[in-house]
Amino acid sequence: MLETLIQFFQSETVVNGLQALLLIVVGLLLARYASQAAEKLISHNFSRHHAVLFRRVLYWLVLALFAASALHQLGFSLGVLLGAAGVLSVAIGFASQTSASNLISGLFLIGEQPFQIGDTIKVGATVGEVLSIDLLSVKLRTFDNLFVRIPNESLIKSEVINMTRFPIRRFDLLLGVAYKENMAQVRKILFEVADKNPLSLDEPAPTFLFVGFGDSALNIQFSVWSTTPNFRELRNSLQEEIKLAFDANGIEIPFPHRTLYTGSETAPFPVRIVPEQTTTPPNNPEDHRKN
Repeated sequence: MLETLIQFFQSETVVNGLQALLLIVVGLLLARYASQAAEKLISHNFSRHHAVLFRRVLYWLVLALFAASALHQLGFSLGVLLGAAGVLSVAIGFASQTSASNLISGLFLIGEQPFQIGDTIKVGATVGEVLSIDLLSVKLRTFDNLFVRIPNESLIKSEVINMTRFPIRRFDLLLGVAYKENMAQVRKILFEVADKNPLSLDEPAPTFLFVGFGDSALNIQFSVWSTTPNFRELRNSLQEEIKLAFDANGIEIPFPHRTLYTGSETAPFPVRIVPEQTTTPPNNPEDHRKN
């Protein structure tokens, strides 16, 4: 029994199989550590997206070399395998034209670089942080912690808004004040609020724009700049501070008013709501008889 096992493990087939398995294990370890080291090395001079892409390419390249060596050790002819892989790739290409389109679109995204890993983008109604940029799709994480996969072909054909590409952003606040208000006072109050807000940038300076005459208000656009990481906090705090400042100074933010009109020959008439008066019930005649 022992001699049979020794002869079995000393056979050429088993030896070649063990050598092939050893090549696969070494290839996996080497591909893993080599790709991680390469990512750290090039991350200082390239973007995070390029570092991740280079790591993946190096990982699969090293693994493919060791896998080919393992197959050769098992007695497979590499020429036959390459020919079969070519025929299979052509068949798969015809069967999956959508995947081929996403693959080509992914190459365009990698070359154009409209966004990088870590950026916040908006595609249609979807807003999220870019987790990965792959050859077939882009993965996002929305602000409510949902995972979204968008095919690369859809990104090429759609409008993509990169919300964190530049270091500063502008917040445009549209508001209205009553027609009776003094525009100079409103302008002064808005600039005072922006000046006191620590998230508002002095350069570029805030801008005040009188948009026009609305149905019920004087329409204003007040624009304030902030750094991109502080944009949402500025948007929330600035609107709250403006509301408090308007209330403290008696500035009215009107709601829509409507006038009833009955015809071309009739002047508009006001409508007043008169509170209902409580009437005392009439005296009972029987009460008088009792008295």
